Amino acid sequence: MHNWKKELDALVAQTTNFTESLKVQVERPKSLLGKATEEARVNAPDYGDSEREEIKKRVERFQAHQERFKRERENYADSLLRRIRPAPEA
Repeated sequence: MHNWKKELDALVAQTTNFTESLKVQVERPKSLLGKATEEARVNAPDYGDSEREEIKKRVERFQAHQERFKRERENYADSLLRRIRPAPEA
């Protein structure tokens, strides 16, 4: 039963030695990093001075979006009911 513990400790030691022997440094091109951060700044929405204003504008946009969906659903339901119901005869 103690044999597996020794094997595990040996494996951990071997793995640790192996990872320490690997000194690989990956360098990313600075031009791409700078370009990506610059694009992020350009595309970032500007909602004003404070977080409160940003939240207010996002809520307003969300409410307008929901109202549009509500109108579209009502219009669709009305058009569907007009097609289903027979036209009143005069």
